[in-house]
Amino acid sequence: MNRLAVIFGWMFFLLSSCAGDDEFVIDGQVTHAERIQTVVLYEGERKLDSVFLDEHGRFKFRRTAAHPRLLTLEAGRSRYHLILQNGDRVSFQADLTAPVDSYNVAGSQLSDKIKQFAATFAERERLQQELEESFADQAAGLGDTALMSLRQHFLQRYRQQMMDYTEAAVRFANEHDDLAGFYAMTTLDTELAENELIAYADRIGGRWEDNARVRQFREEMARLKRLAIGQPAPEFQSLTPNNQPVKLSDFRGKYTLVDFWASWCVPCREENPNIVTQYNLYKDKGFTVLGVSLDGNPGSWLRAIKDDGLVWTQVSDLQQWGSDVVGLYRIQAIPTSYLVDPDGIILAKNLRGPDLAAFLEKTFN
Repeated sequence: MNRLAVIFGWMFFLLSSCAGDDEFVIDGQVTHAERIQTVVLYEGERKLDSVFLDEHGRFKFRRTAAHPRLLTLEAGRSRYHLILQNGDRVSFQADLTAPVDSYNVAGSQLSDKIKQFAATFAERERLQQELEESFADQAAGLGDTALMSLRQHFLQRYRQQMMDYTEAAVRFANEHDDLAGFYAMTTLDTELAENELIAYADRIGGRWEDNARVRQFREEMARLKRLAIGQPAPEFQSLTPNNQPVKLSDFRGKYTLVDFWASWCVPCREENPNIVTQYNLYKDKGFTVLGVSLDGNPGSWLRAIKDDGLVWTQVSDLQQWGSDVVGLYRIQAIPTSYLVDPDGIILAKNLRGPDLAAFLEKTFN
């Protein structure tokens, strides 16, 4: 082989083995993979790519990212978070028998920063799984009343854990005023960390506009802000079982629990006795309920109203999840509720069981 051919051969090798500015490369290895044959790359819940492991547990990804993207590398039951962009050449090693936060990553500054949060995130995941398993064990064979009490107990434990986790995520974001801090904030529960998330969205306004994930986050927070505590409850109109139109503004002058439910929703039906109790306690003190059903079958809806003793105003357009009010109030699951004050301002959200009782007692007594 002549000298010119050797030179061109080396040039080709170098060009093909280095990450260009139009892609990122992950050179990885997992040990103790046992029967695992592939490693998968996700963005959120969307699967981007998967590759086979060689006999030494090595793998390689080549992808493009015009702006930094939060990606998740999944190997078996272990998940690792990376923040990658074009030009990054990342070395990744993990032992699948070791704690999930003990992996090694090099070649991406943001990935190295998000690794500092990995232990906090992994602990949240562990505690959440522990709660779910414990609840399932204790719930077996319980009656409806005992089951609802147990659910409230575990919900309180979950909320406490999420309060601690929220504080840790906010602290990390304050210490890392970059996309690593941003991605830590996006792991928060929007229902339990609404104020923190809205405040963070306001704080980063105008930054990282070329990042689609950031734009989506800020748009989502803008929608969430319109339904935040202290904001006017959006007006809507629907029909009673007798086809009489009713508007939310008809309830001005009273504290109104806007309760989104359905006859087929078991947790809704389990909560109904508590709402009946609270309604009877405070109906003469300026409290009422507006039930908004996501039913599609009028017969089932009417039977549930009668069987559960729901004597307050009930409305539904019988469009189930296709109802306009679902989008207006960002309803992703039921039961969902908004407590609105006499001026139509949102006071609280998703108060159930003893939380609703305590709030109303404080408000009226």
